[in-house]
Amino acid sequence: MGLLFSRLWSFFTNEEHKVIIVGLDNAGKTTILYQFLMNEVVHTSPTIGSNVEEVVWKNIHFLMWDIGGQESLRSAWNTYYSNAQFVILVIDSTDRERLLITKEELYKMLASEDLKKAAMLIYANKQDIKGSMSAAEISQHLNLTSIKDHVWHIQACCALTGEGLYQGLEWIVSHLKRR
Repeated sequence: MGLLFSRLWSFFTNEEHKVIIVGLDNAGKTTILYQFLMNEVVHTSPTIGSNVEEVVWKNIHFLMWDIGGQESLRSAWNTYYSNAQFVILVIDSTDRERLLITKEELYKMLASEDLKKAAMLIYANKQDIKGSMSAAEISQHLNLTSIKDHVWHIQACCALTGEGLYQGLEWIVSHLKRR
């Protein structure tokens, strides 16, 4: 009974859930963050360091860290891992040439002790562009089915229109409810 009560109580409090948003440069991380925050497209420039915003959705508070994805910044991603409950990996679905780099970064993250309990949401962004890879194709290239020690979900989306973004948040919320 106490466990049930504590789970229910957590949905009515202002408990924050830390989310880190990572991906290679130009994947759409910042655009997604501000779609969540303002429900509109904002003009962005490459993120040097990070952006952090509180996003409230369905009465749940998320502290979202959008981390720069340039090659020189990726080695510092692990400094943001501590206490992260969710990782959102944003992939540019048109960037076939760098998918192997994304895969390498993904598996480095999954090996991190700080992310052992974190769930992984993968956004296959830029689905509105002709010739983009489908979520299934990206899943195959990243060998996602081999990931057994993390809960994960891949979601096709378009950061510019918001299509698919809230389905990803819905997956996060459903994961919180199962805990």
